[in-house]
Amino acid sequence: MKRFEQFRARRRQVYEGLFSARVLCITGFIIMPALLFNPMTPLRVVQFLFFWFVAWLSGKKNNPLFTFLVILGIVIFNLIVPYGQVLFSIGVFKITSGALMTGIHRAVTLEGLIMLSRFTIRRDLKIPGLFGELIGESFRIFAIITDQKQRITRKNFIADIDRLMLELSGDNTAPASETTAEAKPRAKSGTKPGTKSEGFIILAAVVVLSWLPWVVLAFRPGVN
Repeated sequence: MKRFEQFRARRRQVYEGLFSARVLCITGFIIMPALLFNPMTPLRVVQFLFFWFVAWLSGKKNNPLFTFLVILGIVIFNLIVPYGQVLFSIGVFKITSGALMTGIHRAVTLEGLIMLSRFTIRRDLKIPGLFGELIGESFRIFAIITDQKQRITRKNFIADIDRLMLELSGDNTAPASETTAEAKPRAKSGTKPGTKSEGFIILAAVVVLSWLPWVVLAFRPGVN
């Protein structure tokens, strides 16, 4: 377990050294329409898995079981209103193709956006202006919450949320849970590095791969 955390910390260190927060944010906005306007559910599933992979590469924490349960919950909720061809029945409960595909479509869209935000939104994001400051602070809080959600346990649900809210209401320093390996690069330089040339190449590849499903759509006109 310790070795796994050290490996994750090294990935996080490389990620923070290659990219600036602003360039990552811009990349996220470029990629987002590729997911949101993709009409084909199987291709959205591929995009979700790809965003999950790049979020993992960036060293962000993620609980696969929690992600699966969220997806499963959304799918089950959509199955309550059946429509389309009946695939099979469980008593009086009917599993229909239309409701199933709609549930998967919505679930992978939500989780895909979450994974994309985990890769492209950093807690040190700064946007000029008052409105930009509000947006940047919202992104920062969202990044911290998604990164620290595993600290919220069912046994101490209220206390854990209260503790996290107290951390968020403090100053803009990194939370105590940030590892020493993650904090060292910022402490040494004193400034946040810009995006390196190899970082731009990696982000360009991520953008191209994110939009790649649209090449498939271009050869399949009339797909709903």
